Amino acid sequence: MAMAEKFDDGKGQHPKAGDRRERGGWLAKIAPGVRKALSKRDTPENLWVKCPDTGEMIYRPDLEAALWVTPAGRHMRIGSELRFRYTFDDGKYEAIPTPAVPEDPLEFFDGRPYRERLQSARKATHAQDAMAIGFGKIKGVPAVVLVQDFAFMGGSLGMAAGEAFIKAAQEAVARGVPLVCYTAAGGARMQEGALSLMQMARTTLAIQDLKKAQLPYAVVLTDPTTGGVTASYAMLGDVHLAEPGALIGFAGPRVIEQTIRETLPPGFQRSEYLVEKGMVDRVTPRSELPEVLGAILSMLLGGKRRAA
Repeated sequence: MAMAEKFDDGKGQHPKAGDRRERGGWLAKIAPGVRKALSKRDTPENLWVKCPDTGEMIYRPDLEAALWVTPAGRHMRIGSELRFRYTFDDGKYEAIPTPAVPEDPLEFFDGRPYRERLQSARKATHAQDAMAIGFGKIKGVPAVVLVQDFAFMGGSLGMAAGEAFIKAAQEAVARGVPLVCYTAAGGARMQEGALSLMQMARTTLAIQDLKKAQLPYAVVLTDPTTGGVTASYAMLGDVHLAEPGALIGFAGPRVIEQTIRETLPPGFQRSEYLVEKGMVDRVTPRSELPEVLGAILSMLLGGKRRAA
């Protein structure tokens, strides 16, 4: 009876449980604020990344600390900003602008206007095109580094990428430093037709200018490097390094199997297989690339670390 009198509201009725929660106690006063704080908390959308090989979910900060290499050893594709940061000493470098080129000279349409495809790629990658150029030091050796980003329309070789390669080679010659190129491409950009194929010859001539200046040209082949890129500047270096497991070739393995009607050997066109066949000089994990590149460039320069 005493308990009934305690909860009496003075009208002979007892308050509902919900009313009691709204009225009483310090916890009721704190809880709304706590709920409000929790509702405002921002949770990252991509906090976990799935390993393509094992299906394991990897905590994103752990993957970033491992330079985007999974516990299974998969070297995941990364863009130019991370490449520069991982390559140059202390992550410091000077960004070199890439030349502007005419857009959509053929007014190409393949179910969607080429201009729209360019706009979508730029919005997704925050880059003007597939190539980016940086200048800095790799283990004390000044060098110009060119990075091809597969995320931008498959890293396809078009006029903008060709002009960027030529610009990087010219900068290397003007500064008297080596050129390092990270390749990643599915081939030439079909939306630019023969204009994209012309870049294979133009980039080859730019490499000849490096050779005339007696400056090293090193290539790091990343996953994937195929098509016209493999048929040109990707295979014209003084030394060819490759990240583990990278797909490297001209035509893809599926196309080759359909053409020759034979089953290809295990690991065909992967970097480890190509080292055995002499197409690649060395397979180098991402974490070791700066040290290896610095040593090779220093050696190719005759042991002299040239000043910037």
